[in-house]
Amino acid sequence: MAHRQGTVVGVDIGTSSSKGVLAGPDGTVLRSAVRQHTVQRPAPGMVEMDARVWWDEFVSITRELLGGAEHDVTAVGVSGMGPCVLLTDRDGEPLRPAILYGVDTRAGAQIERLNRELGAEAVLELCGSALSAQAAGPKLAWVADEEPEVFAKARRLFLPSSWLAFRLTGTYLLDHHSASQCTPLYDSVALRWYDPWHQLIAPHIELPPLRWPGEPAGTVTAEAAAATGLPVGVPVTTGTVDAWAEALSVDAHGVGDLMLMYGTTMFLIHTVPERITHPALWGTVGARPGTRNLAGGMATSGAVTQWLRELLGSPDYTELLTAADAAGVGGNGLLMLPYFAGERTPILDPHARGVLAGLTAWHTAGDLYRAALEATGFAVRHNIETIEAAGGDVRRVVAVGGGTQGGLWTQIVSDITGLPQEIREVSIGACYGGALLAAQLVTDVSIEDWNPVARIVTPRLETAAEYGDRYDLYRRLYASTADIVHALARRQSSSHEELT
Repeated sequence: MAHRQGTVVGVDIGTSSSKGVLAGPDGTVLRSAVRQHTVQRPAPGMVEMDARVWWDEFVSITRELLGGAEHDVTAVGVSGMGPCVLLTDRDGEPLRPAILYGVDTRAGAQIERLNRELGAEAVLELCGSALSAQAAGPKLAWVADEEPEVFAKARRLFLPSSWLAFRLTGTYLLDHHSASQCTPLYDSVALRWYDPWHQLIAPHIELPPLRWPGEPAGTVTAEAAAATGLPVGVPVTTGTVDAWAEALSVDAHGVGDLMLMYGTTMFLIHTVPERITHPALWGTVGARPGTRNLAGGMATSGAVTQWLRELLGSPDYTELLTAADAAGVGGNGLLMLPYFAGERTPILDPHARGVLAGLTAWHTAGDLYRAALEATGFAVRHNIETIEAAGGDVRRVVAVGGGTQGGLWTQIVSDITGLPQEIREVSIGACYGGALLAAQLVTDVSIEDWNPVARIVTPRLETAAEYGDRYDLYRRLYASTADIVHALARRQSSSHEELT
């Protein structure tokens, strides 16, 4: 390993924004940049994004970070939401918008068909995860069924991180962790693509060679340097899915660790000592060689709070957080199911929808916002209970992401789960994890030096009984309303089809 001191760049492509940091040799964030964007929702259950936006925002972010000055950039790290399905031609030109991860639920029919053809138990055993809206394979099958002309032209498969690495270096590759979410194309026992199912689903698509997230993808080409302002020849990481980069950024990848990512969606990653599978969770390969994870994720979390803020016309989150804090435990008798875009783990129900129970004419904006924050906490507890029932052992919780700011949200989650949460000094997220991986390409880096612990959120024992009762109601509310909600979801789908 070379030992060169200098700055590093980390850029992450997220669901609602792209973020980048320029970090110094000691991990200090020298500059940061954000580009907000929106996804496309062409029909209920469909969530897409034009991949060209990813590259355009990467270029814009790096130019802002560098500011036309000399920063002695020594390496670049990349990450992005996933697993997404971006199909391109042989030259890497996108053929259609990228289909996003589990928030896109279009491939229900393909999941059912592949389960029949491959066997649901066989998929879980080989791949580590059951087929669900999170899996990439059924979305490939959807394109084959619904857009055969596009599918016939497809020759390569990218995720956001591998797309950035390709644009920067010209190298076509993917990291092992991302591949392990491309169910059922990846053999998570042998750590390689599984050719029989690849040949069944997408035989004409060349699957990328596999590396680990912290390994180099290549170096910045002259063409990419001219576009971005980065120096020619600096190494670029292979990169990975954003949540796993975030876990690295806060050192949450040891056995027993659980990372909670507070973002547009909530993500949970638990590191286990050996491979564990469970039909309601995602068993994945970790970001580091030799590590294994049980993971879960909500379809919405921060997305619900943003929707509420816009709906209520509140100018900023501070006002709503203050009102939600004043509302107290239970938001004056409100209970919410946060399934506003279906739900991923552990219920795996793409037809679930949001429910607000107990609403009266005297409830306030603060009560509504409190209910949304508590709904996330109940969903986190449901996932943790499922992780531990599967054989996991949560010993340490580390929180990261924009939702850790302000304090109330993390306090509510600790109160509901009964677990303390460690928050590091830098919780900006995946772009910082990308910067860390970039730094580790060129020098020895200690995460304790880069990003020490700043504070610990401790659960308040006086809330335990009330939240225990409300959690029981939360679990009963889904079971009691599922049939009605599913009927409404079918009507939503039918209404859209009539309009189009």
